[in-house]
Amino acid sequence: TLEDLKSFRDKQGIPISDEALEKDPAVPPYYHPGNDAPEIKYMLERRKELGGFLPERRVNFTPLKAPSIDKLKSVRKGSGKQEVATTMALVRTFKEVMRDKELGKRVVPIIPDEARTFGMDSWFPTLKIWNPRGQNYVPVDHDLMLSYREATDGQIMHEGISEAGAVASFTAAATSYATHGEPMIPLYIFYSMFGFQRTGDAFWAAADQMARGFIIGATAGRTTLTGEGLQHMDGHSPVLASTNPSVLQYDPAFGYEIAHLVTRGIDRMYGENGESVMYYLTVYNEPVHQPAEPENLDVEGLHRGIYQFNTVGNGDLEANILASGVGVHESLRAQKILDEEYGVKTNLFSVTSWVELAREGKRLNKEALQHGAEPAKPFVTKQLESVEGPFVGVSDFVSDLHEQIRPYVPGTYVALGTDGFGFADTRAAARRFFNSDAESVVVAVLEGLARDGKVERSVVEKAAKDLKLDDPTATVDTTEAPAIE
Repeated sequence: TLEDLKSFRDKQGIPISDEALEKDPAVPPYYHPGNDAPEIKYMLERRKELGGFLPERRVNFTPLKAPSIDKLKSVRKGSGKQEVATTMALVRTFKEVMRDKELGKRVVPIIPDEARTFGMDSWFPTLKIWNPRGQNYVPVDHDLMLSYREATDGQIMHEGISEAGAVASFTAAATSYATHGEPMIPLYIFYSMFGFQRTGDAFWAAADQMARGFIIGATAGRTTLTGEGLQHMDGHSPVLASTNPSVLQYDPAFGYEIAHLVTRGIDRMYGENGESVMYYLTVYNEPVHQPAEPENLDVEGLHRGIYQFNTVGNGDLEANILASGVGVHESLRAQKILDEEYGVKTNLFSVTSWVELAREGKRLNKEALQHGAEPAKPFVTKQLESVEGPFVGVSDFVSDLHEQIRPYVPGTYVALGTDGFGFADTRAAARRFFNSDAESVVVAVLEGLARDGKVERSVVEKAAKDLKLDDPTATVDTTEAPAIE
């Protein structure tokens, strides 16, 4: 009403007369104090400092130089007699990266839950946890060397159980190369199950903003985190991540693979020809023997998604195992059984990314369709066509993940996965339940050979019976797993 307008004018001290208001109360006049008014000068100055009146995407930042892979020798030399989970291998990799004076200050560790679970408490003394008020209490672990330390200049964002807040922090750091011209390297590490299942929409929004950074699904896999209940058992995050075009999903098995992926990732996202992608790595909490990087490592294959790791056996029968993550270690045990008990020679391929292999195949098919041409041969087909025999795919995730590459596998293909809900028991029992353990890989290889007419069906049936694949309680002692050469 007119009286409301007059009251508002009086309260705010706006110099507009009664006559101006009474002229047309439905359309009150705007008031501008003039360009020389201190308020206007202040607002114009702030707009100038913030980059102007209209939103503008600026990506003029100084490219970062990725650390040389030679500087990560401590991760690439293997673990010797010690068993190390890939989660810890990742922490050690970034610890080396942060020794770089320029890169170190740009890494933004973001933890929505428990830093100690992921072995990141070793960063507390040096990086400290950011708190705008500093540390105003004595932590219960104050007498420990790796005590919980908060500081106003802390580098770690310890968000607590707030996935939404953590992804918001990730997005802010992941887009700062454009919003502030300062490339930051967010390292968002979370319980694998609570990533793309809970916050997939937020990562889609991050992709829409052309975010760049590392997303780490720790304690990954459906069988590696025992005793935590089904809610923690992730068997499908790589499949969910595969629906996001900006997310490059990798499921490394060894520490040296992580070292290569991290260094290439930094260069790919923040180098001279920076790409707006996010690296999603699934890492595990299961301590395993970490081999030294092979001298003849197929680095291109590692980054593109698959390379041959080894060949075991001299038998007349030949087969191939494609595995990722902890599936590689089960496959190593399977190779030993196949060689000693069944006379089968096996080639083991480390599949660092089922998703990237499948994406390339689909892209080539699309390009061929658009031109009515014969599709070009995908990388995974080229890697596999030089070997003989059937192929078995295995990981700690659902078989849908391995099925993505079926059209590009040049031969009989059997896919093993951890389909269904979790199974709260020991790792060995869970893998027997899902039939993703070494013995199941053995029978799957024999199944592939039977389909190819290389062995009788009776051989497969006897092996399944002897190895008790239908009995989750009939697990074997895996402490004597073969050492990795």
